[in-house]
Amino acid sequence: MRKLSAADYLVMPWKNGGGTTTQLAVGPAGADLEQFDWRISSARVCADGPFSPFPGVDRSLAVLDGAGLALAAGGTAPVLLRPGAAPFRFRGEQQIDAFLADGPVSDFNVMTRRDRCMHELQLLELDGSLRLAARADLLLAHLVSGAGLACRDARGDTLRCGPGDTILIDSANAFPLEFSTASPARLCLASIRYKET
Repeated sequence: MRKLSAADYLVMPWKNGGGTTTQLAVGPAGADLEQFDWRISSARVCADGPFSPFPGVDRSLAVLDGAGLALAAGGTAPVLLRPGAAPFRFRGEQQIDAFLADGPVSDFNVMTRRDRCMHELQLLELDGSLRLAARADLLLAHLVSGAGLACRDARGDTLRCGPGDTILIDSANAFPLEFSTASPARLCLASIRYKET
C-alpha cells in the first residue's frame, strides 16, 4: 500500500495530440501507451474532438467536474456524462467523439488490456467509513474532493491522503480494506484483476 501524489504523476500528451493527460499510475511500471497492462489517468477536456484509439483495450470514463461531456460511439446518439453519473464503458477501438456541454470538464479514465486484465470503476460519496472485502489484484483509490481519506489494510497498516492524492493497493492479501473520512468526500475506486494465462 502506498500513496501517490502530484510529484509521482506523469503529465503527457494524448495519443492523438489533442491535449494532455495526467497519468496517475500504470502497470507494469514505466510502460508506454502501447505496452501497458493497465493505466489510470485524469485529463482536462477543453474542446470537442475524437478520442484516441486504443485497440484491444477496455475503458471506463467518468466526469469529475464541469457541466458535462457528451460521448457519441460510432455515430450513435451521444450519452451525456455529468459529475456523479455512472462511468461510461467502451472498447478502445470504438470511434468515440466527445462534445462539451458547457465549458471544460475534468475526467477520470481507467484502461485495461483486454487479453490481460479486467477492471471496474466506481464513484463514491463517502462520509464515515466503508469496508471492502472483495479482493482485487490491484485497487486504486483517488480522492477527488474532501479534507482527507484514510485506508486501513488487513495487517492494520493505515495510510492517509489529501485531495488529489491516490492510494495504490497492489496486493490481494491487503483485503479487507477500510476507508474512512472525517467529513464528506468524493473518491474514485478502480479495481483491476489479472486474467489467468
